[in-house]
Amino acid sequence: MSKKEDEHIPPLQCSRRLFLKGCTIAAAALGLSEVMVPRLVEAAANPQRPPVIWLHFQECTGCTESLLRASHPDIGRLLLDLISLDYHETVMAAAGHQAEELLKQTIEKHSGKFICVVEGGIPTKDNGIYCKIAGRTAMDILAEVAPKAAAIIAVGSCAAYGGIQAAEPNPTGAVGVQSLVHGTPVINISGCPPNPVCLLGTILHYLTFKRLPPVDGLGRPLFAYGRKIHDQCERRAHFDEGRFAEQFGDAGHLQGYCLYKVGCKGPQTYANCPVARFNDVGVWPVGVGHGCVGCTEPDFWDTMTPFYERLPGVAIPGGDGIVTGAGSAGKKILAVTGAAIGIHAAVGIGKRLVKGKKEE
Repeated sequence: MSKKEDEHIPPLQCSRRLFLKGCTIAAAALGLSEVMVPRLVEAAANPQRPPVIWLHFQECTGCTESLLRASHPDIGRLLLDLISLDYHETVMAAAGHQAEELLKQTIEKHSGKFICVVEGGIPTKDNGIYCKIAGRTAMDILAEVAPKAAAIIAVGSCAAYGGIQAAEPNPTGAVGVQSLVHGTPVINISGCPPNPVCLLGTILHYLTFKRLPPVDGLGRPLFAYGRKIHDQCERRAHFDEGRFAEQFGDAGHLQGYCLYKVGCKGPQTYANCPVARFNDVGVWPVGVGHGCVGCTEPDFWDTMTPFYERLPGVAIPGGDGIVTGAGSAGKKILAVTGAAIGIHAAVGIGKRLVKGKKEE
């Protein structure tokens, strides 16, 4: 690479400003007040960075791509400064026997102290022969690494629940991490791909409080998966008013109406996509005109398809929603107020009449 080309490569280290901004965003995602930001910064700036082993199994590497392509703040770089990423098959320079030796050394040196991040499902059929690395199955590698980890973060719907590999008929018997690991804490950051903010918030919570954040019944952190997309969606007012896109490209779609009738799965999907958004340019699927496909939910390939047909069992308003209701309520309030003024005026007139008679 020439010196001129090298000048166009931005510096690897995060600036102090971006570092603080990343911590502030994570604090907001975690639902923490601003007073907690210094504690997050202190934990994140600790020179004793926790070693991380990042394992790849049955997946497309889309979760890593999403993480590394995050920008403003550059969360990928922030993570590289925040943790000691000792083993990651996509980004590390080592390869072959050198890489496997590095994995072995990291496990032995930091036994019980490292964070294991798993990306991808784990095939279990036929003794797991459908995913092998260095001659060993994913099952064998996970069985060796997981018991020695302090905690495991399953990144993406593949690692959390098996992903598309586990879709019917699931020919390789793919499962998520939590189906195979027992005795080591596991947290699921589901999504296809998940938002990098969810991973950053989970790691910062672990570094700050020395424990994983509270989770829901599916092992997902509540700060990111505690509310339905439908309840946070910018198109929710259109749903409440009964304004829907009937098909892609129609007048309702062009005016940003609710996408439920063209297949949006937001009413049954838990995630913070409407709030966190992606790529730090204020976009997410529903925001740019495509319905949510429910990728953070288990077995979404089977349970959320066909993607372009409406969810059953969702009661929709018929055009007499909250705005109309508010207008109606406003008229009623005005009527009641007018009546009260009239009564008050009538009482005042009555009092004056009584007073006048007494004076007479």
